[in-house]
Amino acid sequence: MFGTADSFFREPGFPRDQLSTKPGQLQLPWTQPTDPQVAARRDRCGIPGRERHRPKWMMAVEMLDALIEQGLQPPLVVADAGYGDSSQFRGALDERGIGYIVQVKGDALAHTPDAVAVPRVWSGRGRPPTRTGLRYPDTAVNLAGHVRAAGRDAAVTLTWREGSKGAMSSQFVFLRVRPAGHRIARADDGTLPERWLIAQWPDHEDQPVKYWLSSLPADTEPADLIRYGKIRWRIEHDYRELKTGLGLDHFEGRSWTGWHRHVTLVTAAHLFITMLRLDPKRLRRSDPLQGHPRVTTAARDLDRHMPYLPSKAETVTPQQA
Repeated sequence: MFGTADSFFREPGFPRDQLSTKPGQLQLPWTQPTDPQVAARRDRCGIPGRERHRPKWMMAVEMLDALIEQGLQPPLVVADAGYGDSSQFRGALDERGIGYIVQVKGDALAHTPDAVAVPRVWSGRGRPPTRTGLRYPDTAVNLAGHVRAAGRDAAVTLTWREGSKGAMSSQFVFLRVRPAGHRIARADDGTLPERWLIAQWPDHEDQPVKYWLSSLPADTEPADLIRYGKIRWRIEHDYRELKTGLGLDHFEGRSWTGWHRHVTLVTAAHLFITMLRLDPKRLRRSDPLQGHPRVTTAARDLDRHMPYLPSKAETVTPQQA
């Protein structure tokens, strides 16, 4: 099952760090549709014939496009390395003008920001090069190497939120790099785009423990970069609420339509309680029972909530009447 608890969309006008949305799609396993047994199973489940296996990053882009068609342009996408490691996913966000901050692995390659691209020159021997664009003569270095070259002295201590046990702080290194790879779209002049490289390098660790790439502007404050990068705690919290409080994982059916109906209803319920939680009128209203002991009697005795219903022992039968 695919869920976008890994992605974060924040709508303008809502309190920061308070709301995330999680559209859902069902990811099909890779199968051979021409196999008679596979076709029979798909038919029993009601899976449309046009549906095929697609990578998670592609499904996420499709959901983003659906939001954009509804006039909901996400200002920022946050994702874990399952999406962030895909240069195709990052490129699709760039094409749509959506900013991102995504977690990546430390072995991803990148050039320094001052790396210069040069024209390809054929030596005259051998087969002429098939690529005609600019190339970077220097060898790209992995992200972990860039951070180690900057050194621990480049790390700064930042706090991103208050946790249940106090302020949550750590040490971070901020660098500008040019991510490398043949699938990365280049600018009109043939150069690789600059991106933020963020690494979490706690004082008690010998090596950085997490890495992010971000397309946010070069003048973005480090504190904002960390707050956005760490916002996934809010998404994971909402996902847990969907599962444990609203029954997202209670579906036991085997039909395509049934699964989507279930996810749609659960998502609508989550949206309702979230809007209720953030309702400014509710926030201004005082609790009418504040200062009074809470009633612990049976619900049937709370006349102001529901009419009195006689217990089984008090029910009058027709013979008694």
